[in-house]
Amino acid sequence: MSRIHDALKRAEQERASSMGTHVEPVFDQPELDQRAFNPPEFNQSQVHRETMPNLQPSAAAMAPSMASPSSYESLLARCPQTNWSPDPRTMLFFQEDDTRLGAEEFRTLRSRLYQIREKMPLKRLMVTSALPKEGKSFVAANLAQVMVRQHGRRALVIDADLRNPGMHRHLGASQSPGLADYLLGDCDEFSALQRGPMDNLFFMPAGRAASSAPELLSNGRLKLFLQRVEPLFDWIIVDTSPVIPVSDATLVAKYCDGIVMVVRSNATPSDLARRAREEFPDKMLLGVVLNGAAPGEQSKYYYGEAVNSHA
Repeated sequence: MSRIHDALKRAEQERASSMGTHVEPVFDQPELDQRAFNPPEFNQSQVHRETMPNLQPSAAAMAPSMASPSSYESLLARCPQTNWSPDPRTMLFFQEDDTRLGAEEFRTLRSRLYQIREKMPLKRLMVTSALPKEGKSFVAANLAQVMVRQHGRRALVIDADLRNPGMHRHLGASQSPGLADYLLGDCDEFSALQRGPMDNLFFMPAGRAASSAPELLSNGRLKLFLQRVEPLFDWIIVDTSPVIPVSDATLVAKYCDGIVMVVRSNATPSDLARRAREEFPDKMLLGVVLNGAAPGEQSKYYYGEAVNSHA
């Protein structure tokens, strides 16, 4: 092929010389390396989702942004402070008494979560349990409170237990509008959020009763909501339905960075606790909180903390 090409080139140049015209020299085309079109395969699971560029326009990108410099001020303006009546038996940090039973354990839990955050991205935290009445709402609500006790920290706690919501009773707040109303498209995110007497603590209640919790939680609006409010908060803590009876927690877990399991001391069957734990990837399970333990009782679980509650 190269000889034929050279011959044609010389003939073209000679013909041009005889006609008295100028012909631009012809350069040989380099051969294409087919390897350039076949990049090496990679394991997508090794690439963290936050480092992956999104090449397709998403609903979040097309929606109005809440992450502008004045967005937190907008949030404060559109979520006026409301009157809450926190349950003094279960809410540990609305009073100034830092010596209450369980308060120090929540501070220790906070410290350990910050230690984990140094090793992995961690902002959206899901709190769940194997069975009902193990104290997951108690743990989620108090964990959000202890987070904002640090200066300048902001936390949002979400009651995503649409089947049996109860966090609004702990906080003494209204149940609606809330998450279900937002997922149904009946209100925007500002209308579904509440702000109580504790600075920088926001609450999204479960909202009105919904008979189709799995469909609502997987319709895409929860993912959109978390994407939009994430820049405004240091921590987003999501309380979900228990794992064993229903599938809701596994749906919500897809939108979270890590999971804390709550186990009630001397109550949760160990086989059910293991079954609940196996519903989630190992890398997402951050630890287990032993709830309702007697003072001085040593936990055999990951955190090793004994938290007493009435929840």
